[in-house]
Amino acid sequence: MSLSTKIYRWRLHHISEPVLVMLLAVVVGLLSGLAAVVLKTLVYHSSRIVSQLPADSSALFQHSSLIIFLLPVIGILLTVLFVKYVVRGDIGHGLPSVLLAISRNNSELPAKNMWTSLVASTITVAFGGSVGLEAPIASTGSAIGSNIGRWLRLSPKNVRLLLGCGAAGAIAGIFKAPFAAILFVVEVFLFDLTATTALPLLLSSLTAATVAYFLMGTGVQFSFTVSQPFALSQLPFYAILGVFCALVSLYFLRVADGVEGWFAKRKSPWTKLAVGGVALGLLVVLFPPLYGEGYSTLTALLNGNPDVIFSGTPYRALSGNVWALLGILFALIALKAVATATTIGAGGVGGTFGPSLVLGGLSGYFIATLGNTIGLPAQDTANFALVGMAAVMTGVMHAPFMATFLIADITGGYELLVPLLATAAVTYLCVTPFEHHSIYARKLAKHGDLLTHDKDASAWHLLDMKSLIETNFVIVRSGDSLRDLVDVIQTSRRNVFPVLTDDDKFLGVVVFDDVRKIIFRTELYDKVTVDELMHPMSEGDLVRSSDSLTDVVEKFRVGDRYNLVVIDDNDNYLGFLSRANTFSAYRRFISDTSEE
Repeated sequence: MSLSTKIYRWRLHHISEPVLVMLLAVVVGLLSGLAAVVLKTLVYHSSRIVSQLPADSSALFQHSSLIIFLLPVIGILLTVLFVKYVVRGDIGHGLPSVLLAISRNNSELPAKNMWTSLVASTITVAFGGSVGLEAPIASTGSAIGSNIGRWLRLSPKNVRLLLGCGAAGAIAGIFKAPFAAILFVVEVFLFDLTATTALPLLLSSLTAATVAYFLMGTGVQFSFTVSQPFALSQLPFYAILGVFCALVSLYFLRVADGVEGWFAKRKSPWTKLAVGGVALGLLVVLFPPLYGEGYSTLTALLNGNPDVIFSGTPYRALSGNVWALLGILFALIALKAVATATTIGAGGVGGTFGPSLVLGGLSGYFIATLGNTIGLPAQDTANFALVGMAAVMTGVMHAPFMATFLIADITGGYELLVPLLATAAVTYLCVTPFEHHSIYARKLAKHGDLLTHDKDASAWHLLDMKSLIETNFVIVRSGDSLRDLVDVIQTSRRNVFPVLTDDDKFLGVVVFDDVRKIIFRTELYDKVTVDELMHPMSEGDLVRSSDSLTDVVEKFRVGDRYNLVVIDDNDNYLGFLSRANTFSAYRRFISDTSEE
């Protein structure tokens, strides 16, 4: 007997599954928090080794342009080599892969995902890749929770819950923001916050945040003090910021689609590396703030040091010129999306979480500076940068509450809670008519692979019709005699017999009740054919394999039928769908995905 089996049997007799989930939530939070600390530490020290200077990107740009050009290229090359020769397969670093696992694979993630994203994203970001670390660490935490749940043979529902605990722990660990981490799981992973899920998510997040505080100190991500309190008269200006951030969010999403789509069409990874590496190298030479995550630039802006925008650039002589500052800010807003998508498309590993924060900060600072320059009532540029961070994150990730409380947590800016919520709401309302899902979920939703808060709709979208088709009906052929039919009836356990042509085209069905009255009249065996006994089927009795289960359910409801014939688009017979099996599968899905 294996060790895992012994542990499983002992657990069954000594610990109930609900209690075990609570204990494991703490374990998952501990491990995912440690993973977040390890990732931040690795990137920090790797950046210092790469630059041989303090891990402040502005200091790095005292080097020659050639070095700045080559570093991102080297980083993506090392990442590609790591994935190709060490991982030897799909690294699975994206949050869409986690969402797909939740929807289609019983929340099961490969064990390798517990470390591959962590290593690969470290390489990419340390060498200047213009991406974030948050999505890779969330994927890492999700894999930790998923695999612990599977190793201990928990139910699919609880494996999914531990996956969510891992993601929450990772975000809480990297940002020291436990409440925002819970909202991340609810809004981005589309979990239902219920009595069953709330406590494990809270335990995991608090544990991870405690680990981060213990190992990395109590400092927040962006050191910031609100110097100008919010006034109600500023709401119209924050509304303008919300609209602008909505435009930036939509631009980011469109650029990400276009650039990553272009790279996806290139078959050779070396072509992607060459084109993407050169493009990214040129971008960071021309606009150094695009190097790496960009958090040091954002911190400088929040603390009233806009000159960092000019540091090490070809435009440093323009430092102090407000219009030059506005021009470079606008260029950075336009090019950050390109740099991020290029890094990922060329083979780098990282996420869009961090870039959306940076884009939001740049957008808020730009709008406040522009308004102040053209003579509008003066606004605090740092406050607008802070609020812009939450707004663009809302537009890109469709997570207004997570974005609001994350920014308030990591900056200590709770005095701006009202404008944070109001601006995020404006951005969300402007973006959703054009983008119904987050950057992580939109492609899955397009292919019907997304599990949403609407479990009824999700059930009919995500259930596999092919797995529900019953094929144990005995067929008869057009032209067969009653004698042939009687022989078939003797071996069949069904009372319905599909009639097909010789090339498997479906014609209709013979029902045993119609045969019963003549089955013992042997003189008719060679005179009557199945065509005379057959019932042709109307469109209401047929479904095609390309139809959705929503269409199937509607036919069951309208026609009050117990069975429907399934054919393909060429009218070839495939089998039957029964009302009982279809709704049983629906009930199982709801039971497996419900949090209560």
